[in-house]
Amino acid sequence: MADVLPYKPRTGEIPTDPGVYRFRDAEGRVLYVGKAKNLRQRLSNYFAPLRTLHERTRRMVTTAASVEWTVVATDVDSLQLEYMWIKEFDPPFNVRYKDDKSYPFMAVTLADEAPRVLVTRNRKIPGARYFGPYPKVWAVHETIDLMIKAFPIRTCSDASYRRAMQTGRPCFPGQIGKCGGPCSMTCTIEEHRAQVQDFIAFMAGGDERFTRDLTRRMQAASAAMDYESAAMYRDKLSAIEAVLGKSALVLPSDEDADLFGIAEDELSAAVHHFVIRGGRVRSVRSLTLDKELDISGGELVDQVLQRVYGDSGDIPRRVLVPVLPDDAPELEQWLRGRRGRKVEIAVAQRGQRAELMRTATLNAQQALLRHKTRRTSDYVARTQALTDLQEALGMSEAPLRIECFDISHLSGTNVVASMVVFEDGLPRKDQYRSFNIAETTDDTDSMYQVLMRRLARVDPAREDDVEEEEGAPTAMARRPRFAYRPQLLIVDGGQPQVQAAARALRDSGRTDIALCGIAKRLEEIWVPDDDFPVILPRTSEALYLVQRLRDEAHRFAITHQRRRRRRDISTVLSEVPGLGDARIKALLKHFGSVTALRAAAPDQICEVSGIGPVLAESIHEHLAGQRSAPSR
Repeated sequence: MADVLPYKPRTGEIPTDPGVYRFRDAEGRVLYVGKAKNLRQRLSNYFAPLRTLHERTRRMVTTAASVEWTVVATDVDSLQLEYMWIKEFDPPFNVRYKDDKSYPFMAVTLADEAPRVLVTRNRKIPGARYFGPYPKVWAVHETIDLMIKAFPIRTCSDASYRRAMQTGRPCFPGQIGKCGGPCSMTCTIEEHRAQVQDFIAFMAGGDERFTRDLTRRMQAASAAMDYESAAMYRDKLSAIEAVLGKSALVLPSDEDADLFGIAEDELSAAVHHFVIRGGRVRSVRSLTLDKELDISGGELVDQVLQRVYGDSGDIPRRVLVPVLPDDAPELEQWLRGRRGRKVEIAVAQRGQRAELMRTATLNAQQALLRHKTRRTSDYVARTQALTDLQEALGMSEAPLRIECFDISHLSGTNVVASMVVFEDGLPRKDQYRSFNIAETTDDTDSMYQVLMRRLARVDPAREDDVEEEEGAPTAMARRPRFAYRPQLLIVDGGQPQVQAAARALRDSGRTDIALCGIAKRLEEIWVPDDDFPVILPRTSEALYLVQRLRDEAHRFAITHQRRRRRRDISTVLSEVPGLGDARIKALLKHFGSVTALRAAAPDQICEVSGIGPVLAESIHEHLAGQRSAPSR
C-alpha cells in the first residue's frame, strides 16, 4: 500500500480558515464529517504517513477516495454545520450512538384540549413536554400518584375524557380521586390549564416557590380557622415533600445542571447523564457509543454534547463534563443560541460536583462493561453468531473452536505473533499463545511461519479428545489442548495474509480447517482464492464475534511485544557497569526502546534523573559498541 494517498491535496491548497470537512468514498458516500479551527492543520494529521496513523483512522483514509471542505466565518458556524451534516449523512466513521431506550418517560400532552400526564416510551408525541427518563416504570407511576395530590391534573385516557365531557358524568379515575382534569367535573378547562402549568414548573425545578407558597397559604388558612383548607394545603405540601424526598439533594438548591460521566476504551464508550434541577437529580440517561476513529476525550465530549442538545430544548445553565473540549467557547456560544441565555461548560473538579462526577463515571464504567459483555453472556446470540459464520463461510460444521492470529512489530523489528482461542463463542485465555519470530521478510512470511509452527502441533490421534485422562502428568495434560483441531482459523489482514495462511494449511496437509481473514478497511471477510470479500451486516452477531477475536488477538500481540521490548532493554542495559534496576527503569520510561536510547547523544541521556555525564558516556559507548559488533 502506498504511503501517500492519491487524493491528498497539494501543498498550500487547504485553507487555514475554520471550516468543516468531509471524506467520501468512490461512490460519493460521506464516510466522515469533522470540523476544525484551522483546516490545513487538522487535515494534515490525516495525510501523515499511513504507518503512523491509528489503525481505525488509517482504515478510514484508505477507504476514502476524496476529501472536500467548506470554509465558514466562525468556529460556531463550523460547529453548527458539522452537526447538520452528521444528522443528514449519518457517516459510518463518526461516533455511533445507541440510546438506552429501556427507560420510560413522564409526558404531559400540552397539545390536547385538557393536557394529561402519562407514562410512555414514545418520544414523538406532538406538543408533549417530557420529563425523565426514569430508571423504572413503577418509579414514574409513583411520582405521578404523589404529584396529582399536589397538582390535580388529568390522568385518564382520551376515550374516558371524551365520554365524560359528552355525558357530564366524571371519568372513573376522577371518581376515585386519581384524575383532576375537567372530566372529573371539579374544575374548568382554564383552571386545569393553570394547574398543568404549575405541574410543569414544579417538575422543571421550581419546587422552592411552591413549597413557600403552600406553607404561606396553610398558615393563613390556619390563622383564619379555615382548618379544612389548611388540611388540604398540608396534604399538598406533604405530597410535594414526598416527591422531593425521592430525589437526593446533591448540589445547592439553585443549581440547574447536566452532568456527564464518561467511560471509554479503544472501541466503545458509555455516557451516564445526570439531569440536575433545583440541586436534585431529576432523571438519568445512559448512552453507549461505537467509536470508528481514534478520538480524544475532548472530541468525545464535543460529539456527546452535540448529540444530546441537538434536538433538545431543555438546556441548563451549566454543563459539567470530565474534560473540556478544545472548542468549549464555541460550544457555549452554540448552546447559548439554542437556550437564549448564557450556558457554561465546566469540569467538575472539587466538592459536591466532583463527588457526583465520580458517581456518574462509576455508572458509566458499569454501563460500558454491560455493553461489552451483554452479547458475550447471551447464549442465543453466541449460537446465532456461530451459525451465521458457518453459513457465510460455507462450512460443513459450526466453528466451535476458533483461533485468530495477528502479527505485531515495531518498524519491522521485534516481530511477534499472537494466537487467541474462542470456544463456543467465549475466550479461552488459558490456551492463548504468543510467538517470537527471529527472521522474516514481511507480514505474510511471518504469518506463514507462525501457522506452520501451530499446525505442526495438531495431533490427529488426540485432537478429538474431550477430556484429559485422570491422573495424567501435567506436561501431558497441557499438550492435548494445543493439539485440538480448530474448525476455523482467522488471520488479521486481507488477501495477502489469507493466501499465506492457505499456503501453510496446504503445506501442512490440513484440508479440514476453514480459513478467513478480516480486513481493516470495511471489516470485510476474505476467504482463500476468492476475488470478492464476504460482507457481513454491521449489526450481525457473526461480525461482532470476528471483531472481538481480531481485537483480542491484536491486544494480546501488542502486550507481548511491549513485554519483550522492556525485557530486551533491561537485558542490554544490565551489562553497563553502574546501572541498577532503578536507573534502568528510568531509562526505559524516558526512551521507551533500545533503538531510541541507542540514537540518543550522551547529553540527552544525562536528562534522565540519576544519570551523570560519566555514566551517560558509558551507556552511549556500550550501545555503540553493540551496534558495531558483528552478528553471530
